[in-house]
Amino acid sequence: MTSGGRVLLSAASFAVVVAGMRAASEIIIPFLLAVFIAVIFSPLLFWLKRKGVPGGLAVVGILVVILVVTLSLAVAVGTSLNSFINSLPLYQERLTGLTSGLLVWLEGMGMELSAQVFQDYINPGKAMSLAANTLRGLSGVLANIFMILLTVVFILLEASALPRKLAAVFGDPDESLGRFGGFIESLNRYLAIKTITSLGTGVLVGVWLLILGIDYPLLWGLLAFLLNYVPNIGSIIAAVPACLLALIQLGAGSALLAALGYLVVNIVVGSILEPRFMGRGLGLSTLVVFLSLVFWGWVLGPVGMVLSVPLTMIVKIALESGEDTRKIAILLGSGGEASATGRPHK
Repeated sequence: MTSGGRVLLSAASFAVVVAGMRAASEIIIPFLLAVFIAVIFSPLLFWLKRKGVPGGLAVVGILVVILVVTLSLAVAVGTSLNSFINSLPLYQERLTGLTSGLLVWLEGMGMELSAQVFQDYINPGKAMSLAANTLRGLSGVLANIFMILLTVVFILLEASALPRKLAAVFGDPDESLGRFGGFIESLNRYLAIKTITSLGTGVLVGVWLLILGIDYPLLWGLLAFLLNYVPNIGSIIAAVPACLLALIQLGAGSALLAALGYLVVNIVVGSILEPRFMGRGLGLSTLVVFLSLVFWGWVLGPVGMVLSVPLTMIVKIALESGEDTRKIAILLGSGGEASATGRPHK
């Protein structure tokens, strides 16, 4: 087969796989969330086993922790989410009124804009709808919490036996286990650091909005936690609906203070603390982040947007574990890997 034929065959295969993933998103999303949760808690499982705790008992303990956190979050956020969704038409109506006032002011300054064009291309109400749809999509996934937790249990139980299976399958167990161990270690490190920094971001944002007196601070803190997994773009998406609500509820001054709080939190956590602990080699370029957000959001919906960067990072870390594919991982990266090679940038 010619090189052109191989390219066409690969493109056709990719299209078929993506179409299948989109069609089976209701099955794939709970499975991906289960894998995501299992990878985050696997270091705790291995730590408990090193301390002499039996594997089954350790898995049960982790399951109880996950269940308590999930149910507490569902109870705390569910009421706020329902209230926000019910009030969404009122908020959008108020935003339309503010937009009309802005158009009148711009016309007084000599700038004539069509109200319909302005509403089609600059509609702040859509940002609040996007936030509501994202949180609603997550709550819909949590309806399958039993299946997700059951999958997490089986993944954690299988995790301890996986190295032995790899050693039996591959002819060179030392090399295969070394690559697999490096991949899992990098993946665990990335997800652990990202989860801790995202949790810190969500808590700080929620506390700041609570101090300002903005409605639903827990809801906006959760949104900041989820979208912090999407670097750069996620923090902007998370800030917009909360700042718009502050504008509607308390005025322009509180909206500016809310925006300032988001800016400070994301600079401190995202630009100072996270790179210090994670290292620049585990970053993604801004273009790749944006494309992954669009792609996974289209394939898997709102939950795919939240998981977009972790899924892309898994691909990047997997590519880094092999010598033949490391160059592709460098292309996906933010530039830190290229700098580490010592080659000057042109």
